[in-house]
Amino acid sequence: MADRTLSETLNRADAEFELTLRPGRFDDFVGQAKIRERLELSVAAAQGRGESLDHVLLCGPPGLGKTTMAYILGAAMGVAVKATSGPVLAKPGDLAGMLTNLEKGSILFIDEIHRIQKSVEEYLYSAMEDFVIDIVLDQGVNARSVRLNLPRFTLVGATTRSGLLSAPMRSRFGTTNRLDYYTPQELERVIERSARILNVDLTGDGSAEIAARSRGTPRIANNLLRWVRDYAQIRANNRIDREVADRALAMLDVDRHGLDEMDKRILQTIIEKFGGGPVGLNTIAVSVGEESGTIEEVYEPYLIQQGLLARTPQGRTATASAYRVLGLTPGGRQGELL
Repeated sequence: MADRTLSETLNRADAEFELTLRPGRFDDFVGQAKIRERLELSVAAAQGRGESLDHVLLCGPPGLGKTTMAYILGAAMGVAVKATSGPVLAKPGDLAGMLTNLEKGSILFIDEIHRIQKSVEEYLYSAMEDFVIDIVLDQGVNARSVRLNLPRFTLVGATTRSGLLSAPMRSRFGTTNRLDYYTPQELERVIERSARILNVDLTGDGSAEIAARSRGTPRIANNLLRWVRDYAQIRANNRIDREVADRALAMLDVDRHGLDEMDKRILQTIIEKFGGGPVGLNTIAVSVGEESGTIEEVYEPYLIQQGLLARTPQGRTATASAYRVLGLTPGGRQGELL
């Protein structure tokens, strides 16, 4: 267990577990207060006019509730939600098939929408604005265009990298909402709600301990709770307090700062092998044996948010806080303990 990273362990979480804990109403959704209020207002206004909800773009790091929010919107509007992802829509025919099967007012949820192929994305423009798509049949001199009318629907797009969305696509969304990392207090509420659903005996200090190590992310908080529940069932008489949570999370190599083995490996590589940086992302990836995209999208955001890593034009640099967290001396001999 000790050599398993946090991400590898959390990948064991299955869809059924996530669906069990996923809020189904705005009232049950913890955090993101401004976004929740804004979307509730939009739903009420659309229902008052008897219209479909305007297209919604949800941005932010993984695990903050973008998919959950899409399904909450569907429940609030009383309509079906059909879900897909950007990489799945490989050709225009894939998108056309989904659009023509939508019902009036229903929601089409596209996760990782920034990864849609350009040829497919262009079909979305007329679908979002005019609720029509033009399908080209045959080729060469026999080619002809057929226009298909679509029911008025709502596109809810989710992306972890909003900067990769094209300007034409971004401009067609009525509202853009960026979800931020959660505070420890908000995560405690998430964990306590999940503990009630799972019928877990969890103390207040146990909840706080898990929340402090959850990297500001509800998905991680829920999956850590599941692991601590398993630990408590076997070794702590099914009761989770601060001490039990601390021992359980130590088995996952999740320290009090929420850093897992790979986080620390990245920081140690920059400090011990490259003098604290700057060092290029690809070099770090080769050194730690991880894909550069995974480092950039999964690990770096939290390290930067915590002030442990800095991005510079020359490369990544470890901060003074990173040295302190790892027990190293800035400017001293590499690997020298404080």
